[in-house]
Amino acid sequence: MESDKTKRIIERLQTLYPDAHCELNYGTPYQLLVAVILSAQCTDKRVNIVTESLFARADTPQKMLELSESELQEIIHSCGFFRAKASAILSASLDILEKFGGEVPHTFDELLTLKGVGRKTANVMMSVAFHEPAIAVDTHVYRLSHRLGLSDGKTPYDVERDLDRILAPEDKLVMHHLLIFHGRYCCKAQRPQCENCNLFELCISGDKHV
Repeated sequence: MESDKTKRIIERLQTLYPDAHCELNYGTPYQLLVAVILSAQCTDKRVNIVTESLFARADTPQKMLELSESELQEIIHSCGFFRAKASAILSASLDILEKFGGEVPHTFDELLTLKGVGRKTANVMMSVAFHEPAIAVDTHVYRLSHRLGLSDGKTPYDVERDLDRILAPEDKLVMHHLLIFHGRYCCKAQRPQCENCNLFELCISGDKHV
């Protein structure tokens, strides 16, 4: 059950970011899956630049597997960790073809069976692609959950469980994006803009940064 504080945080974030959404460009669940894999420790802006050229050549699992691993690495090189990401994309694409007839699976547990897909990616897919209540914990969500006192979990999974417990199902769909936007544009990792934050009075960490 949501506390009054949690509701106020959501309301204020929605006022501040009424258009909070996934900023990755995609046209199909498969394209979103590839984009999310590429987004690890990389900006959405850079991913969108890379996927524009990548999806022009390979926008389905079948077409992706027609690329050699070295070709894929070259295309996605600027996203960082390109070897691991290329391997994950090709492995997931093969699993999608062999296990699910070429369609990205629609359940969380099935998504986790894809090689290279972890909980964060699976939760993004459930929330963004399939509009199911799920909360993905990336670096922004992890950081802000601690600063705002929504969780003291030691791992992303711990934070995910805390948020899953305290958020109403309909709020899980938006909270991921709200926290990401606030983390990107205000509550930054190194220099949080506490003096401009409309959550300051609700934040347990604000005084430490002012």
